[in-house]
Amino acid sequence: MVLPDYYEFCCRVKIVAGHDALEQIPGLLSEKGAKKPLIITDKGVAGAGLIDVVSRVLQDRLAGILIADNVPPDSDLRIVHQLAQFYRDNGCDAIIAVGGGSVMDTAKGVNIVVSENASDLMAFSGAGALKRPLKPLIAIPTTAGTGSEVTQVAVIKDHEKHLKMAFLSYFLLPDVSILDPRMTMTMPPFITAMTGMDALSHATEAYYCLQKNPLSDAHALSAVSMIYQHLPMVVQNPSDLNGRLAMSIGACLAGIAFSNSMTGIVHNLGHASGSVCGVPHGLAMAILLPYGLEYNMHKCEDIIARLLLPMAGETDYLNTPKEQKAQKVVSLIRQMNEDLHILTNGRHARCFREVKDREGKPMVPRETLPEIAGAALLDGASMYNPEDTDYTDNLMVLEAAWEGCPLDLSKVKKG
Repeated sequence: MVLPDYYEFCCRVKIVAGHDALEQIPGLLSEKGAKKPLIITDKGVAGAGLIDVVSRVLQDRLAGILIADNVPPDSDLRIVHQLAQFYRDNGCDAIIAVGGGSVMDTAKGVNIVVSENASDLMAFSGAGALKRPLKPLIAIPTTAGTGSEVTQVAVIKDHEKHLKMAFLSYFLLPDVSILDPRMTMTMPPFITAMTGMDALSHATEAYYCLQKNPLSDAHALSAVSMIYQHLPMVVQNPSDLNGRLAMSIGACLAGIAFSNSMTGIVHNLGHASGSVCGVPHGLAMAILLPYGLEYNMHKCEDIIARLLLPMAGETDYLNTPKEQKAQKVVSLIRQMNEDLHILTNGRHARCFREVKDREGKPMVPRETLPEIAGAALLDGASMYNPEDTDYTDNLMVLEAAWEGCPLDLSKVKKG
């Protein structure tokens, strides 16, 4: 192994995990001196009864519980500002985020605005804009996918400008992350599959992107092993509590990994497809992950090949010829997408032309691919990809991912 000359690694989030982890919330709030938290969530989480579970834990210790459940499926700058004002008007002193990636990102955005006593979140976009700690934030994920409960990143969409803006700072790390399998039990198979593939993409890209280091590698490999083993089983058997907990831990490990090593072309194109066409993020990750591996194969084939060990096990790894290991990793991921497609009765798309909205209409018309390729040029994730990308490269990958055919490796530049 060639060690980097210099790297940084940080995860100062306190992780509380287990079948009764939620019961620790009152004590955790007390440690932070917080008495009036605002619970930020969405209507889907609230409607599934998950906020009731959290409220029952809190009601004996707090006089009043404030809940805001208007977070949209895709984070919204306007909602961030509304919730920040609600927080101030009610004299809150902490935030409890209960939900998936959009809820976590929204809560982080709200925390920036209230902690900085600001009026415009966008004044803090990019990296390094935050200079001091924020208000206490407890993150309770209800999906096993985004890893947002342990990341220093938030992505907020300005729907008026059709742009997703990234915020990056160690101060965005939640104070506490609570992993309790009760909070992911209500996810239907399709959402479980989609969010699980999101987590797998985090771990995989974290393992081969340019800012990788030995500590992020350890988290990434553990995450790949847990997710690859448990995801199909949990999709098939949603009531498996131990499998749910394993997926939550795997997603958390992946979040720690990519928060330190960053991501590349998979997320680059995934963010753009979400901005332009509204493709659910996890579904975009599942579709694009094999193509990201293929696109970077010539630059880091040996690194990609090592992913076969946590996926297939020692015997298969040792019995696979060296020159076939990396390509087998790609094949296994494509096979997992195929299996999830079957287990979810076709709702888990294998390529962009299969992605449909709730009315069954295509979400990614082929004529939108040039717009997606252009939008990806504005996303910073490409900075950490092993191979450089430009508009032509983006379009080439998108066209293959739309058709669902392997990437023509002869067309990949060898920079």
